[in-house]
Amino acid sequence: MVAHTVLLDFTVSSNAIVDSEKRSNLKSTIANVLKEHFVGLKLLTESYIDGSLLVLYTGPRSSLITIRGYPEGLITINIEYYKRDDENALLTFEQWRYLEVDVALALNSQRSKRLPPVRRGTIYDLYLTLSDERLLEYDIDHLVFEARSPYQKVQIVHSKSLGNLLVLDELQNMSEADLIYTETLMQRGKENYAGKEIVILGGGDGGLLWELLKEKPKHVTMLEIDDIVMKACSQYMRSICGDCLDKRKTDNYEIIVGDCVKTLSHMIDEGRQFDYVFGDLTDIPISSTPHGDAWDFIRLILNSSFKVLKPTGKYMTHGNGASCPESLKMFEEVLSQLTVPVKYTKSSAFIPSFFEDWVFYQVSLK
Repeated sequence: MVAHTVLLDFTVSSNAIVDSEKRSNLKSTIANVLKEHFVGLKLLTESYIDGSLLVLYTGPRSSLITIRGYPEGLITINIEYYKRDDENALLTFEQWRYLEVDVALALNSQRSKRLPPVRRGTIYDLYLTLSDERLLEYDIDHLVFEARSPYQKVQIVHSKSLGNLLVLDELQNMSEADLIYTETLMQRGKENYAGKEIVILGGGDGGLLWELLKEKPKHVTMLEIDDIVMKACSQYMRSICGDCLDKRKTDNYEIIVGDCVKTLSHMIDEGRQFDYVFGDLTDIPISSTPHGDAWDFIRLILNSSFKVLKPTGKYMTHGNGASCPESLKMFEEVLSQLTVPVKYTKSSAFIPSFFEDWVFYQVSLK
C-alpha cells in the first residue's frame, strides 16, 4: 500500500502564463484534457500568486491533481493517489503516456516530460542516492531484515538485479553483486597478503574479512562497533561473508566488537605493528570545506593508523564517488597534512549497487 505520485512537465511560451486571457485559455485547455482521462474531475481551488498559476483538482479514487504554471513558461502537473495492494494503478503505463501527449498537443508545448510513478510510503526504501545525492530508484521487491541498533538503522532488502543489499541509515552499503568493491579496496592481485598481519577498521558486512582470509594472511583483527550489522549479514549476506562472522575468534582472525578508536589507542600504547590497516568506515564527507566532526574523525583514524603500521605498511581505504571530485581533493589535502609524510596511489571501479565509479586509496609512508 503506497502513495503514487506522477509528475508531468510542459514548456510553453511565458505569455501563456503572464497574459490573463491566455492564462484563462490555458487553464480551460488543461481541464478539458484531464476530463477526458479522469472521470469525476472536480475543481477545488485556483489562484494566481507571485506570477504563478495554481489550480487544484480532485479526481477518481480521491486523487489530487496539482497544476502549477510559472511565469518563465514551465507548467507542472502532479497527480497523487493512494494505491492498495489489490488495486490496479490509476492509469496504465500507456494511458499515462497518452495523457502526456494529449496535454502537450493541446498546449502546443515546446517540450514535455513524464516521470514514472514515484512510490511513497513503502516499508523499505526504493530510492537511494549517488554520492552527489542524485536520486536512484532500485528494483527492490521486499524487506529481508530491519532493526535499529544503538548506532544506526540497519536494513537488508532484496533487489531483483543485485540480490540482498545492506542499507545503513538509508545509504546503500554492500550488495551480493559487489565483489568488485572488495577486490578493488584490497587491490587483489597487486598486494601480497600471505603471512601478513592486518587490521580492518569497520567492515561489519564481513566481505573484506572473508576475501582477505582467502589470501592466507598470518592474522586479521577486525574492529567493528555494530554487532547487529554483523549478525544480520551473517544470516542474510552469506554469499559475501561466508561463515567468517559466525565466530568472533579463530586461529587466524579475531573480531573485536567496540569502538575502533579506543582499540587503536590500546594498540598504539602496546607498540603493536601491522602490515596493512584497512579503513572500511565512513565515506569521505561531501562538504564545502574539510572541517567538522566527520573530517576530524577521518584525521584521527589516519593519524592513529600510521602509528600502528610498519614502516613498509599500507593504509587501504575507500573514498567516495568519482562524481565528487571536490571532496576527493579535500581528502588528498588532508593526507598531505598528516603528522607523518605519506604518499598515495588511487584506483577506481564501477560498483553495481552504487551505480557509479568509486575511488579507492592506497596510502603509505614516504
